[in-house]
Amino acid sequence: MPADRPPLTARPAWRALQAHYATIKDRHLRQLFADDPGRGDRLTAEAAGVFLDYSKNRATDETVKLLLQLAEESGLRDHIDAMFRGDKINATEHRAVLHVALRAPKGETITVDGTNVVPEVHAVLDRMAAFADKVRSGQWAGHTGKPIKNVINVGIGGSDLGPVMAYEALRHYSDRGRTFRFVSNVDGTDFAEATRDLDPAETLFVISSKTFTTLETMTNARTARDWCLKAFGGDTKAVAKHFVAVSTNAAEVTKFGIDTANMFGFWDWVGGRYSMDSAIGLSTMLAVGPAAFRDLLAGFHEMDTHFRTAPFDKNLPVLMGLLNVWYADFFGSQTVAVLPYDQYLKRFPAYLQQLTMESNGKRVTLAGVEVDYQTGPVFWGEPGTNGQHSFYQLIHQGTHLIPCDFVGFGHSLNPLGRHHDLLMANVFAQAEALAFGKTADEVRAEGVPDALVPHKTFPGNRPSNVLLLDKLTPAALGKLVALYEHSVFTQGTVWGIDSFDQWGVELGKVLAQRIVPELEAAGDPQLGHDSSTNALVRRYRAARKG
Repeated sequence: MPADRPPLTARPAWRALQAHYATIKDRHLRQLFADDPGRGDRLTAEAAGVFLDYSKNRATDETVKLLLQLAEESGLRDHIDAMFRGDKINATEHRAVLHVALRAPKGETITVDGTNVVPEVHAVLDRMAAFADKVRSGQWAGHTGKPIKNVINVGIGGSDLGPVMAYEALRHYSDRGRTFRFVSNVDGTDFAEATRDLDPAETLFVISSKTFTTLETMTNARTARDWCLKAFGGDTKAVAKHFVAVSTNAAEVTKFGIDTANMFGFWDWVGGRYSMDSAIGLSTMLAVGPAAFRDLLAGFHEMDTHFRTAPFDKNLPVLMGLLNVWYADFFGSQTVAVLPYDQYLKRFPAYLQQLTMESNGKRVTLAGVEVDYQTGPVFWGEPGTNGQHSFYQLIHQGTHLIPCDFVGFGHSLNPLGRHHDLLMANVFAQAEALAFGKTADEVRAEGVPDALVPHKTFPGNRPSNVLLLDKLTPAALGKLVALYEHSVFTQGTVWGIDSFDQWGVELGKVLAQRIVPELEAAGDPQLGHDSSTNALVRRYRAARKG
């Protein structure tokens, strides 16, 4: 944060928003729509094939004006330019943040330390495409000459959540003649269930680890190697035909037995949770093919261009990000529900959990000063209509204010009779019900007994966005992911935090490395933890002996 920029809570727009909140906090959406019948048409934005209706938010034109002013006072435009320029905006790791370079077309120039990285990106993409074509055509065969019928991606965090989400989202476009599975958990059950019905001679493992030292990933990778070698009589030459690496550590990849010709790299200016469109997406490309993968990248790029160039009052990621700030910091809302009404997007909320909470779950500013306002809300959700029969009760009639993002599509990839009309009717009905509710008088008018009236009254005034796209294509998925990436960026910029480091994941990992030898020691180890941890370690060791 530049020295001449005041702290967030001292900025004029923040103070104006505090005063504005006092005047609007009790105003109901029913009244806002009654006073402004045109807001449903006006409080919308559309770009890159994505339509956003944000009219059902507890906000007025004045709210939006002040939020946009806050973005300006927070230097959002300068921060956007700095990211696209390749400045090292990941301050604590002194790194550029250039996931946008992963989907930049050939011919664009994005520099890091004076080097245009776009040609490097496309060189990796071309190598990925050539490999994917070999596997998909059957030209790449396993150790015994059998073609590859099964692909297992082994990774964790961004090396798993992105690929598995993309595979599920794009399953309609995938090669149905192959099985794709994903192993991430160090729990042995994950590996056992992923491989129990597969033939090693027909199975390819994609080991995704930038350093090739990640504990969970490499534990699973070594188990996978043992599984293969057992089937091939211990012939280590088989490893090179059944394993490829997504990594930057050639020495460790070679030591594992993988030919570095089959190592696909990426760069330290790509954070794990922003890497699904890098070589981390190799399993995605194997599933849907190089052409569809490039369509995915084109969708990302189209939203990148919109975010970089559109005025803030028409900028989808900016508007969504600022509304999240509005609810977190003024209404005290602690969560956001993302509700995709497409079964293919069943893993999308889980993917967004890492993207949003690992990025903005921070308690200090870029300057290391503890914040005195809320950052990073909890993101969660499930596909509709399933969620309607589980947690929507709390959203409608509970005591928590939970802003919702509904995601719907004009056309189904599997049109069956009335199914899609029924699905989309629920999108519109849920957003309407959350906003307007049902008054006690309306309930009584239906003849409901007085004793049940309080139970059947819906307070409404629950905010939501509705996002509509035409169809869930690879390009549409890219647009959706980029939309949320840049919304996260907008929030982090306003809050003055580093959205691109993740030191919070380190401490538990370090302590686990200390505890592992204590669990595995032959004799009773000397324990130096707190009394609770010591007792738990002893109990576990005793259980293992039983």
